[in-house]
Amino acid sequence: MHKPKVFVAGPVSWNRLVRLDRLPPARPHTAFATGHGTAVGGTSAGKALNLASLGADVTLRTVVGDDEAGRAVLDALDRAGVRVIAEVVDTATEQHLNLMDPHGGRVSIYLELPRLHRAEHDERALAALATADVAVIDLADHARPLLGAARAAGVPVWCDLHDYDGVAEFHRDFLDAADRVFLNDDAFTDRDALPGFLRSLDKPAVATLGAEGAVAVVDGVVHHVAAVPIEEVVDANGAGDAFFSGFLVAHLAGADLAGSMAAGARQAALCLGSAGLAPEL
Repeated sequence: MHKPKVFVAGPVSWNRLVRLDRLPPARPHTAFATGHGTAVGGTSAGKALNLASLGADVTLRTVVGDDEAGRAVLDALDRAGVRVIAEVVDTATEQHLNLMDPHGGRVSIYLELPRLHRAEHDERALAALATADVAVIDLADHARPLLGAARAAGVPVWCDLHDYDGVAEFHRDFLDAADRVFLNDDAFTDRDALPGFLRSLDKPAVATLGAEGAVAVVDGVVHHVAAVPIEEVVDANGAGDAFFSGFLVAHLAGADLAGSMAAGARQAALCLGSAGLAPEL
């Protein structure tokens, strides 16, 4: 059986996770954490770890600083079997403070953001890209040049637009280059408007809806999948990336849209029920 080869480009981070009974209201007050710790984060790390847990051959091109946080991220990815092409910069590794409630709610605060001064990619990334079945190019300026490189190499491009609202210019290059797009419903107060919005993107598109599952529009036809029930949300970090990864691996294995969406829902549930960005093996 062919082992799917996936090239991922985008951000990784080292995160401080703080668990609370409820997310804090927007007013001065004191709150007590129910727990806290540190862990690898970042949407590209989430996808790489989930893809690896599903048996894919994964290469991740990312940016880290020459610091303790960067070394911790690279060690976590290496232990999971992810091949990493790391651009090491003289600024700090990306770091977040994530406030989380028991129901999957999260507020993520950027503490550090690395800067890659050269807006280009090196030969290691191009070589890995050329042999991939799919290129997953995530939202980051340092990943943006790889959109064109993937198109030039003839590799299908999948992009996760996250909270895209149809207006933000930052997302435009990714939307235009992608063969298939994913996003979440964070920018939509009216979920009934999502199918029409996905249809307007004029390419296969999937939106995750949290506890309500996901909706897709392919060739103008709307498809839904329900979320897989779980007993307890252990960690909501990475659930969207888990859905994306489950869908992608099923798609590469020949599943139809319904099968791919069901696989995404299963992987998301496994992620929600486990600590960390990917299900525990």
